[in-house]
Amino acid sequence: MIPFSPPRIDQKVLDEVNAALLSGWITTGPRTKLFEKKITEYCGCKTTVAVNSWTMGMEVFLRWWGIGPGDEVIIPVYTYCASANVVIHTGAKAIMVDINGDDFNMALDKIEGAITAKTKVIMPVDVSGFPCDYDEILSLSKKHHEIFTPRNEKQKQLGRILVAADAAHSFGAIYKGNRSGSLADITCFSFHAVKNLTTAEGGAVCFNLPEGFNHDQLYKEFVTITLHGQSKDALAKTKKGAWKYDVIAPGYKCNMTDIQAAMGLVELDRYKENLDRREAIFSAYNTAFSEYSWAILPPHINNDKISSHHLYLLRIKDITEDQRDTIIQHIFDQEVSVNVHFQPLPLLTAYKNLGYRMNHYPVAHQKYQTEITLPIYYNLDDHQVNLVIEAVISSVEMVLSK
Repeated sequence: MIPFSPPRIDQKVLDEVNAALLSGWITTGPRTKLFEKKITEYCGCKTTVAVNSWTMGMEVFLRWWGIGPGDEVIIPVYTYCASANVVIHTGAKAIMVDINGDDFNMALDKIEGAITAKTKVIMPVDVSGFPCDYDEILSLSKKHHEIFTPRNEKQKQLGRILVAADAAHSFGAIYKGNRSGSLADITCFSFHAVKNLTTAEGGAVCFNLPEGFNHDQLYKEFVTITLHGQSKDALAKTKKGAWKYDVIAPGYKCNMTDIQAAMGLVELDRYKENLDRREAIFSAYNTAFSEYSWAILPPHINNDKISSHHLYLLRIKDITEDQRDTIIQHIFDQEVSVNVHFQPLPLLTAYKNLGYRMNHYPVAHQKYQTEITLPIYYNLDDHQVNLVIEAVISSVEMVLSK
């Protein structure tokens, strides 16, 4: 069976993780701090805090920014449930909007139509690793500054709706010459096992707020709040006579460990070869499927954007959801794993129960019904790529011929 998205675990990773295990320091320590520094350098942002997951990083950020009951956060309807859950957990309302016709990212006109005096955050999601329209989204956040109602000093200092990028898929993607991580006010990455760069579980929050914000101070504050609000971490407390600490505020526990950072350091050091291989697989799929009138190829590059090639979102023209599901089953029957990204949130029970309705989002619904995600990862070799292509073509044509 060709798996869908296994992590790249080889001797380099094993050696670095083993070195961390034998170092005498396995929780947050020197490797985590180095990983944060290297992410900041790679992305071109102002500072980075490594965390134990995208989900906790974004939720703690939203709470730290002051998001709570009475606030609204705009998110795309076409995303993983984490994007909505972190908003709901704060007590704020997730305002879902439909997506573009030519890609899977949130539509600018729908964002603008959703902005109210309660809007505190816009959360673009770079679905599949293809960047959103960040300049235009930032312009929207500034355009509506007159109705923006800040609830604390941080929000007042920004003076507009904050743009918090859900870049779970887009580490290494480029928008107008700049890398993901430096495109929004803050950016949250995922380093989950299926992501391009993995630390097994993990994530990072990259801060890139405007001039006037003290990012050194922001780093210290956020590190503190992600470690129970404790004024010293465990490494700092091991210094002679430094056992005493304070708890500045009731915080959270979502710091990254040095074991996780050890994996991340290896993957970041060789990340270009990972991106290059993914792009090659993406191009092979495009070349093969462009020969067929039923194939709608996913966008991955234009004058402004270069994808991280995290997912290959193939759509099959003019099919029903049942036909799509039958095609997927035929592909699996040929020992090839595929997936669907994503089930739009209103299709899921939790969000139905909150009153969201799928008929409000026709573009997302139509794309979901016709989408199949193909495997794309560093260790997928050319022979396997050809097997995937053959399985998809034969399965689609079998279903369409009926």
